[in-house]
Amino acid sequence: MSPIREIVQQAIMTGYLTVEAENQLRQLLSMKYDWEDFRAFIRLQQEAMEGRVRQESRELIISQYLECRDLSPDMAIAS
Repeated sequence: MSPIREIVQQAIMTGYLTVEAENQLRQLLSMKYDWEDFRAFIRLQQEAMEGRVRQESRELIISQYLECRDLSPDMAIAS
């Protein structure tokens, strides 16, 4: 099995795509890949859009946003 399909299979099985796996996918997809790899990647995208696979990168962005939002009122009071 190709590395792309292995990453996709792991993400679908666990329901979670790590930042590391996402970066590996980006690197692998920048090179030559076959039709089955493409189909696997499309399936992963669908699973993520439908909420069956969570992306660590998105969770980190949301977490950082919420932290900044929570700090904003304190900063306004201090000024």
